[in-house]
Amino acid sequence: MRKAFTLIELLVVISIIGILIALSVFGLAGARESSRDARRKADLELIRSGIEIYHSDCNAYPAATYHTNWPAQIVGSGSPTSCLATNVYMSSPSDPNSPARFYRYFSLGTTYELCASLEQGTGTVTCGGSSDCGETCNYKVTNP
Repeated sequence: MRKAFTLIELLVVISIIGILIALSVFGLAGARESSRDARRKADLELIRSGIEIYHSDCNAYPAATYHTNWPAQIVGSGSPTSCLATNVYMSSPSDPNSPARFYRYFSLGTTYELCASLEQGTGTVTCGGSSDCGETCNYKVTNP
């Protein structure tokens, strides 16, 4: 007599494996979203650091409205002399889902706002009167 698995046993095992794979795919999707959101928050803190260093040298925040992509870099304006035009304060970070999502920066020179659209965030925030970060902006940092 030969010993073997029955068709029912094989179908049960295959069904269990299929369910486990489906559950792990959903779990990984959430982990990926969380990872991209963490990178967005880290990028905004990096941008904040560059802008604060610019402010300490130039006595003002870079006055501009940037979205979609940052400029290639933020450099000094040449005035005052501590704000050399050759000083590079920050290179361009981009959203992990660029170009579909982007960071928004708004400043009139005395304060600034930085916004992003988190995948696991809720609500709406505005930067310079706009809440468009490729999707609805829902995370915001401002000058301390």
